[in-house]
Amino acid sequence: MSAPAGQPATSSEIRERFRSRRTHHFTESVIREMTRLALQHDAVNLAQGFPDFPAPAILKTAAHEAIDAEFNQYSITWGAKPFRDAIAAKYRNWYGLEVDPEREITVCCGATEGMIATLLAVTNPGDEIIVFEPYYENYGPDAELCSATRRIVPLRPPDWTFDRDELRRAFSAKTKAVIVTSPNNPTGRVFSLEDLTCIGQLCREFGALCITDEIYEHILYDGATHIPVLAVPGMRNRAVLVNSMSKTYSVTGWRVGWVVAAPDLTDSIRKVHDFLTVGAAHPLQMAGVTALQLPESYYAKLAREYQTRRDHILSVLEEAGFRPFRPSGAYYVMADISGFGFPNDTEFALHMLRTASVAAVPGSSFFCNAADGSQLIRFCFCKKYETLELVRQRLKKLL
Repeated sequence: MSAPAGQPATSSEIRERFRSRRTHHFTESVIREMTRLALQHDAVNLAQGFPDFPAPAILKTAAHEAIDAEFNQYSITWGAKPFRDAIAAKYRNWYGLEVDPEREITVCCGATEGMIATLLAVTNPGDEIIVFEPYYENYGPDAELCSATRRIVPLRPPDWTFDRDELRRAFSAKTKAVIVTSPNNPTGRVFSLEDLTCIGQLCREFGALCITDEIYEHILYDGATHIPVLAVPGMRNRAVLVNSMSKTYSVTGWRVGWVVAAPDLTDSIRKVHDFLTVGAAHPLQMAGVTALQLPESYYAKLAREYQTRRDHILSVLEEAGFRPFRPSGAYYVMADISGFGFPNDTEFALHMLRTASVAAVPGSSFFCNAADGSQLIRFCFCKKYETLELVRQRLKKLL
């Protein structure tokens, strides 16, 4: 019942009357919640994937220079031309892909906006979206916001592989898209050309799109190779590539990303992007030109240093009694906690936070069915070596 005229609405009325059905199942991001709890407990934050070391000095200088040069007003909605040109040049130089910066690139406020703008642009209520599980937690709310239905295909440890027959069974006449994150968050799986070819063949057969999140493309280990979906034979016009500056250049707070797709798809994505955010920060786009023109040695060093950090965190976790799964890319480790004897991942994560002052992400947040991730936890290792060593010392309190 509504409150009388002139009286403030009650909490129950607000919940019942003013919360849309599409947000009914939303919860606070578990990753961001663990960051909040880490601050509250003065814990080392291995939950949210942002570095605790400085961004490259050359990029910070470029950002200052762009502000001083008065790139402080709106850019073109779908991205400043110098930045779009630099994106196109990078795909040409790295992968031999020809991308039209005028008709095939949309600059967004990070890959997060790029993904939801794409899904809103290409899906209708009742469509189905195939998602590999475990998956980045945003994909669930993204599907809800589009009034679409998720179809889950599991990635199974220890190598986080998928069954191709199981994938085929997930496709139907209702399938609009399949989302692929490679290198994968949270598992570190790098999808091979054979994987992507299989996915592409099914997309063509069922008239679906492949939408890829490729923000960890340069964070690769043990000789793993990243293959953009647009480079897979037959997928140039049936795929949408989402990427960002955040991870490669250690600027997660800049919120500058992009979407690459064929012109007809780009037209729809640009319309949604325009009314979601208008545009990404102009001076940071101009600084992004400098980032995308960094030499190959920058990327080689990035991968080399992250591989050293990966090996470091694996030894830390094994020493503390975890059973970590070795990632081939990205900067996360999924670890089995069954040896600790806790009934579920959430209780363990809170115990670790309070006992050892280390924050990580309960694995259930990456699954539709919480029980499937109840003995898993995710650690990020984009941290200084001093931070990782502090974690080693603190985790001894769990033993």
